[in-house]
Amino acid sequence: MWLPTYATPAERLGRICVVLFACAVLAFLVMPLFVVVPLSLSHDPFFSFPIARYSLRWYEDFFGNERWIKAIANSMVVALATTVLATTLGTLAALGMSRHDFPFRRLVMAILISPMIVPVVIVAVGAYLFFGKLGLTDTKLGLILAHTALATPFVVITVTATLSTYDTNLSRAARSLGASPISTFFRVTLPNIATGMVSGAIFAFATSFDEVVIALFLTGAEQRTLPVQMFSGIRDQINPTIMVAATLLLGISTLLFASVMLLTRRGKKSRA
Repeated sequence: MWLPTYATPAERLGRICVVLFACAVLAFLVMPLFVVVPLSLSHDPFFSFPIARYSLRWYEDFFGNERWIKAIANSMVVALATTVLATTLGTLAALGMSRHDFPFRRLVMAILISPMIVPVVIVAVGAYLFFGKLGLTDTKLGLILAHTALATPFVVITVTATLSTYDTNLSRAARSLGASPISTFFRVTLPNIATGMVSGAIFAFATSFDEVVIALFLTGAEQRTLPVQMFSGIRDQINPTIMVAATLLLGISTLLFASVMLLTRRGKKSRA
């Protein structure tokens, strides 16, 4: 129970006030996000609230517009490729740093997670200058590589946290029984760290799919992602079609968050 049976009336009242205040702050922060959903169903050609008439007019405009569809396709391709690369590199890095004889572990970890600490504008400018010399600007490959650098730290952190509870004696036992290192990884290590890998992959996908600053620097007209297309739409002409895109992003983010929570709960149950 969130209220202990031995609490005094004053303590109970104080706990209730704290909970109510926390709920009010949470509602104040979260509720504006869900305003975009009814606005995407408005029939008016401009933003107005409360809504006088509901319609799917802007959903038809969104899914019938080639620019929006192409932006979604670009976002999915880039996000999926980024997820694969970031999950692979992040897992290998976490496995390497989990070894007791790994040199300069703290320094390497600081370098790996630096994209999370450095302002994203600085990362975008650096990526633009570096990739420009390699001819990777205005290409999906350049955007995928930049997003991979941005998303890999999330995989490293989640997999490292999972490895902290992993019993390395299981791997030693498999090796002592004649299993090769690759067989040991896929049959013993991977099933035990799969929860952390999948959670990191989800965070990597969300990071790439929602990212806009780096995409603005590295993409051209043919490589525009959904957030970049939304930014261009807001700058050029504001109409409720942008609210449809925002609703889709909100729905995807909610599904990803629910997936992470489900995986976390399953991981706790399996460890118990």
